[in-house]
Amino acid sequence: MSPVLRPRKAAIAFILVTAALDIVAMGIVIPVLPALIEEFAGPNAQAGTINGALVALWALMQFFCSPVIGSLSDRFGRRPVILLSALGLAVDYVLIAVAPNMWWLVVGRAIAGITSSSFTTVFAYMADVTPPEHRARAYGLIGAAFSAGFIAGPLLGGVLGELSPRAPFWAAGALSGLAFLYGLAVLPESLAVENRMAFSWRRANPFGALRLLRSHSELSGLALVNFMLHFSHNVFPAVFVLYAAHRYGWSAWDVGLLLAVVGALDMVMQGLVVSRMVKWLGDRGTMVVGLFGGAGGLTCMGLAPDGGWFALAILPNALWGLAMPTIQSLMTQRVSPSEQGQLQGANMSVASVAGIVAPVFFGAVYSASVAAEPLFPHSGAAFISAALVLLVGAVIGWVVARRNGRAEEADGAAA
Repeated sequence: MSPVLRPRKAAIAFILVTAALDIVAMGIVIPVLPALIEEFAGPNAQAGTINGALVALWALMQFFCSPVIGSLSDRFGRRPVILLSALGLAVDYVLIAVAPNMWWLVVGRAIAGITSSSFTTVFAYMADVTPPEHRARAYGLIGAAFSAGFIAGPLLGGVLGELSPRAPFWAAGALSGLAFLYGLAVLPESLAVENRMAFSWRRANPFGALRLLRSHSELSGLALVNFMLHFSHNVFPAVFVLYAAHRYGWSAWDVGLLLAVVGALDMVMQGLVVSRMVKWLGDRGTMVVGLFGGAGGLTCMGLAPDGGWFALAILPNALWGLAMPTIQSLMTQRVSPSEQGQLQGANMSVASVAGIVAPVFFGAVYSASVAAEPLFPHSGAAFISAALVLLVGAVIGWVVARRNGRAEEADGAAA
């Protein structure tokens, strides 16, 4: 085996394990955070409001801090940023585990939003150690690791939550600490000194980082598609549980089982299918297929007459797992090695904006569709509106892919 390939494979293995551990640690707390809030606020409507505010706080911190984290990794390298983030998450979960009042939870969720912004550096690390033609597969593997973590985390959190609302936070802290120690032992630096860029607040603030997305016509188009992808995906955390109970009478077990199947399908798509599709259709073709497939699946979900048809709709919907890795791959090919962290920071800020505004939008659409005098004729209007957003994203992606494909052909002919 080539000595050049061995560190690459070791680095990729570490990134996948660390990504899975971090997502498991985050997912563990999902079932019990509301219960911990109720310890301080009481079992009332205020607890629900506080839970929503803490979720929004987490997304808001990601919006502001992701570009900073990405730019720091462009300046000092990926290794120290990834390791400090894992250590910070471990300390944060312990802080929440011993929290004596609500303000400790607020501080803890703010720290979690900052430290989880290191996902920008994980993607940048992959761009450093993976050649452009293999990046879609590499990002697909990260997506599969995320999916595995989102399946295992809430399940483990539910089990530990039976012991104590604070037990999952201790477990999450232990997993993040394990990721830190593992990385300290085996993670090499991926960004060469000559490829590093001086830190600048002009680029590191979220609005400055977004300027990078306007530096190339295809990059701008892909950034818009990326926003629409994340916006549409937020229909699930925003209204899925409420909709499934209202329309189909599903229990929490039914919802959890379907989400586990969705996660498993996403693992298959991003871990296995995306690399084969890219060999056949290329990054752009695979991205467009994924976006159109996701739009079709969401439409079927919104129109499904019963729970069985809704469950079947997750099959075409799973195709949109092909879109994220290929969008990421295409975008990384449009910036220099010294800008990969800044690019991922900008992408994370875009996703954070979607995570802030989309739940409000879909929540309003759902409420208007199930009111006593509904504004929309179908209670699945939230899913249909998400499908329309994704469909527009698919069309934009197709236009961008077609235009730049022609440009590349022209460049090739000129050469």
